[in-house]
Amino acid sequence: MRISEIFHSIQGEGLLLGVPSVFVRTSGCNLRCRWCDTPYASWSPEGEEMTLPSIMERVRSYECRHVVLTGGEPMVASGIRKLASILREEGFHITIETAATVAPEGIECDLASLSPKLADSTPDAETAGPWREKHDLTRRRPDVIRQWLESGSSQLKFVVSRVEDLPEIEELLNEVGAVPGFTRDRVLLMPEGTDVETLRKRGPVLAEICLENGFRFAPRIHIELFGNTRGT
Repeated sequence: MRISEIFHSIQGEGLLLGVPSVFVRTSGCNLRCRWCDTPYASWSPEGEEMTLPSIMERVRSYECRHVVLTGGEPMVASGIRKLASILREEGFHITIETAATVAPEGIECDLASLSPKLADSTPDAETAGPWREKHDLTRRRPDVIRQWLESGSSQLKFVVSRVEDLPEIEELLNEVGAVPGFTRDRVLLMPEGTDVETLRKRGPVLAEICLENGFRFAPRIHIELFGNTRGT
């Protein structure tokens, strides 16, 4: 597998906010979000080829029971299902951070952290070239989102750049439909931004939206603590 980085940090987003975790970041992505905060794993994928035993050796070295499979897009990584199976066999808690464009198909997972991309994520043609159209055609898969929600414990995490994003979120939730066991308070809205000033500026507006619509506000505490840096 091509791995961008493996590191030990705290989970900075979502329902497991603050939980010490080992992050296994795969290299490669099937989307090109204009505001991507890990371009080294997505826009210009880099990293090293690692065997599954080598990955597991690094994971075990941290003596931490929570593992986050992230990217890029981990679900397009060769060997991701086998890696998840090995983690399950060894008793790790597995979070998969995915844009929910690839179906789970039974992958081992304790928390599916789904981050569907809204229209505002689409890059401009000058920057992305043919990836602009590919991104826009790929980013929205309500059928796949539903499969993930039905497969087990999940959270829906939306990166929000502007108030105008809310109608698209509601439209997508309606397309996905009601899923037994999945409630509205597991829909998290996270301000778009990679610096503390931007997050603090957008946070209060987004918090008000959450109060009015029954969503959960999702801060990005790793940005507050460490900045937008690798290995955090």
